[in-house]
Amino acid sequence: MLRYTRNDIKFNIWPKIQDLRGLQICILQKAIETSDVFHWNLDMMNDKAYPNPTSKLLVERASCRDFSDEKIPPDVLQLVLEAGTHAPNGWNLQPYSIIKIENDETKRKLAQMCGQDFIGQAPVLLLFCIDWQRVERWARLSVAPFTATSSFAHFWISFQDTILCAQSLCVAAESVGLGSVYIGAVVEFLAEIRNMFQLPPRVLPVVLLCLGYPKSRPQPQKKLGPDVIVHAEKYREMEDHEIVAAFEKKYRGQELESTPERLATIAKVCRQTRGEEFAKECLARINDDGYINPAQRDFGLECRADFLPLGNEAHLEIMAQFGFDWFKEYHPESETT
Repeated sequence: MLRYTRNDIKFNIWPKIQDLRGLQICILQKAIETSDVFHWNLDMMNDKAYPNPTSKLLVERASCRDFSDEKIPPDVLQLVLEAGTHAPNGWNLQPYSIIKIENDETKRKLAQMCGQDFIGQAPVLLLFCIDWQRVERWARLSVAPFTATSSFAHFWISFQDTILCAQSLCVAAESVGLGSVYIGAVVEFLAEIRNMFQLPPRVLPVVLLCLGYPKSRPQPQKKLGPDVIVHAEKYREMEDHEIVAAFEKKYRGQELESTPERLATIAKVCRQTRGEEFAKECLARINDDGYINPAQRDFGLECRADFLPLGNEAHLEIMAQFGFDWFKEYHPESETT
């Protein structure tokens, strides 16, 4: 893991950020300069050898939920933010904004809201928002037509753009020794977050990112590999046994004890979503296995299959309150004038 000193950032790296290609060129140059591996192939990666530090960073990235008290130097944070603003985006409109949060009381409130204490320990929180308010004002001041807040295509693109900004920033942060973790729970508190940060209409929170120096380097989790994720030329449906084997390899050793409380919760979720017979089938499978498998854990206990769909209509209504009509029939203003 590369970790630069403040002087390295200030005198060797920061001047390069000014060119239009931004941090990506900077990281690649640093990787090439510091890499001892010039001839590389896939087999080498299995032995934990990489062609350069950038490849190692991307493959071994892991979420950090235990941050030290060390502050992020302003020049380091500025470099990371600059990388985010240079992320690819549709039509180069950059329809997103980032709320930088360093106030301890605000961080504590967000941690309590999302039910994750470590949020309050991170030195910096970054709230990534879709932002069509700024673009709309620019269009109006330029006397240009604007319908992005009524266009599903613009929603689709702006959501992608916002996440690309966040991930580019995340990679840059990891490259200078910072740890990070995404918090998706903000979607459950959109109205509260709008008030907390005085968001104007047409600005929609998407995800929160915690940044800071890790107390210890987190270990990466096992992932499904390219042999499962990548399809050559057209989609290939896997056989049942292939799917089972792939996920067993990914989650090996993550079986969960079947306590009475957990069984009662899983049974309730099964009844709500698939009925009594499916609940009996699920409990019988747990009894035969002697444990709760990862899929039952994920959809029966953590990302509960009975709760999450219940907010669909509420989320659509909240989007309308934020000034977006992406999921409604479009009626041009000319029809009403």
